[in-house]
Parts: sequence; structure tokens; C-alpha cells
Amino acid sequence: MKERGLPSVNSKKDTESPPRLLLTKHHPQSILILVPLDTHQLPDKPKTLYNASSPLDASTSLSNKKMGSQVSEKVKLLVAVLALQVCYAGFHIVSRTALNMGISKIVFPVYRNIIALALLAPFAYFLEKKDRPPLTLSFLFQLFLLALCGITANQGFYLLGLYYLSPTYASAIQNSVPAITFAMAAALGLEQINIKCRYGVAKVVGTIASIGGATVITLYKGPPLLDGKLLLVSSANTILNWTLGCVYILGNCIAWSGWMVLQVPVLKKYPARLSVTTITCFFGLIQFLIIAAFAEKDIERWKVHSGGELLTILYAGLVASGISFSLQIWCIDRGGPLFVAVFQPVQTVVVAIMATAILGDELYLGGIIGSILIVLGLYFVLWGKSEEKAAQVVEEKDLRRHLLDRETSYKEIGAVSGIP
Repeated sequence: MKERGLPSVNSKKDTESPPRLLLTKHHPQSILILVPLDTHQLPDKPKTLYNASSPLDASTSLSNKKMGSQVSEKVKLLVAVLALQVCYAGFHIVSRTALNMGISKIVFPVYRNIIALALLAPFAYFLEKKDRPPLTLSFLFQLFLLALCGITANQGFYLLGLYYLSPTYASAIQNSVPAITFAMAAALGLEQINIKCRYGVAKVVGTIASIGGATVITLYKGPPLLDGKLLLVSSANTILNWTLGCVYILGNCIAWSGWMVLQVPVLKKYPARLSVTTITCFFGLIQFLIIAAFAEKDIERWKVHSGGELLTILYAGLVASGISFSLQIWCIDRGGPLFVAVFQPVQTVVVAIMATAILGDELYLGGIIGSILIVLGLYFVLWGKSEEKAAQVVEEKDLRRHLLDRETSYKEIGAVSGIP
């Protein structure tokens, strides 16, 4: 028994009825569906069998939400990397202020590393408890040498250089670290130099420009451009020896670059980054304490005499070594090391403004020329690294495609010849 209003399956009309198109009039992107219909059963107004407006609207909504989240993520990343550079810029000013107050160049990094160690150790212990490989004596010795380069020599040379040099030029010379790192890695065979490609030439030119800019700052001071009229805090120590200060900061950059190069094999053996940093910080603290046992025997030099001294020490430990470290890890994880390095010159600009306004430091022609060369060299090196990565990605894709094509051709030959 057939239902009322529905044509019979064996009806002649059904078999002879030509196919009709039902097209919705509610949305321009409705889907056309070809179905056989009984002409007598055709309704006055065509019904929409499928209206794609809802899925399309949902897809558009999801796309807009995804785009909005991407924009929001980029804004967060930009704010974070700018905050990172401001934190480091503040450390330059705070360190110089601490030296002006008379804090010992040995005691200051000791207190800084104590605070940093107390801050990092709990996170390293709990976050990497399951992923941390066992430690061996040989590996601990490697970490001790890493601390000697990255903590003791790095921070020691920096404070010695800052004692003789303006924070602005200390920050400017530090922009040469990527170029020095590339030169070291190339000398050790960790980095390839291909002058036949544009990116290879760019990295070489950038390295030469950065090192040349640092040399200009060291050897040519030039006439002052600004006389630092906006003096808010009087500097206790004038720039005693420009050249000596530049040499110390270059030593800081070399130690910093060596630290990054030496971390590559260390992290391959021991991928727990936070634990490596914490142990390195601990060994650096031990090394500074050994130096202090011979260089700072006066107990009075270890006392904090004012609230200003305490604030500089807390800033160095909490902000420069704690917050900045966390921000840097987050920024590198989200944007990559290249993205973070591109914003390094922002730090120099902020330091120049703060040093002129707060410390009354002067800007000299030689420093400006050298800083421009260093920044140009920095971007040449970064551009070269970016192009090199892009070229490597293309080569890997071509190699993968070639291997897949070859595998397919082997299968086809086997199928034709009957070989499995």
C-alpha cells in the first residue's frame, strides 16, 4: 500500500519524467542538484534541497576567528619582544647606576646570580623532572667551562667595559654578537660559507660591517654631538678610557658568542634547556665567589648600603635574569631566534634615550658611525640566515619529491615486469 501523495515506484510517469533542476533562490551559492521529479507533484515554489549558506557562514566565521587569533598572537609577540628589549635596555642603565653608586664589580654579579639561581632552580627541577637525562662528571665539566665563558667572562667583561664606557655604546657594540657568532661557527665548521649564493655573500659582508663598526667605535671617538643637558642623575664615573672600555665590551661580545656556539653540542647531549641554564648559573656563581675570595676581601664591600643599591641588585636578578629570560624563551618559541634578533637595535635606541636623559651621557660622532655600521651588518647577517633557511627548505622539498618520483617509477617498472 502506497502512501498518499507519493508516486508509485512502478509508475510510468516516474520512469518517463525528465530530470529537473531544483535551485534555491535564497543564496547565490546554493548547490544545484539534478533529481527526477514527477511533473504533477512539482510544488509551486521550488524547495531548497541544500542551502550552503550555513556551512559557508560557519566557515567564514571560523576563518575570521582564526585570522583574529593570529593577529592577536602577533600583537602579543610584538609587545613581548619590545618589552624584552626595554628590560635589557633598563639593565644597561641600572648596571651603570650601580657602578656609579660604588657597588663592586665582583659583588654585583654574585648577588645577581644568587637571585637568578633561586628563581630558575624550582622551575628547572619541576618542569624538566621527567625529561632531564642523568648527569655525568665529564658533562658537568663541560657545563663548568660553559659557565666560565657564558657567565663569568661574559658578565665580568661587560661590567668592566661599562665602567669605562657609556651604556649606549656598550649596547651598540653588542649588536655585533650575531656576526661574531657566525664567524666563530664558520671557523669551527658549524656554519657553511657559500660565496656563490647571495645569502653567503650577505653573511660575509654583514660580519665585516659589524666588526668594522665595532672597530670604528673603539679607535675613533670623534667630536660630541649632544652635551647631555638633561642631567637627572650625576655620573660618579666619567668615561675614563674610551678604548679600554670598548675592548672590554668586545671581550663581552666574544664570550657571549662563544657561549652560544658552545651550547649547540651541549644541548644535543642534554636537551633540558632550563636545567642547563640553571646548572651553568650555579657554576658561574661558584666561579665569581672564588674570584671574590681573592679580589674582594673587605666585608664592607659586600654590604648593601642604600635602597638604591638594593633596587639595582633586584632588577639585575629578577628582571634581567628572570623575567627577561622567560620572555626570551617565549619569544624564541613563538617567533624564532631570527625574529628576536631583528629587534636588538631597538634596545640600543632605548638605551641612548635613557642614558642621555638620566645619566647625562654624551653621544660622539665615532660612536654614531660605528653603530650604524653594526646595525647594517646585523641585518645583512640576519637576511643571509633567513635566505639560507628558505633555500634549505626548497632543497629538502625537491629532494623529497625526487625520492617519491623515483619510488613511484620503481613500482611501475616492477608492476610491468612482474617483479614484486
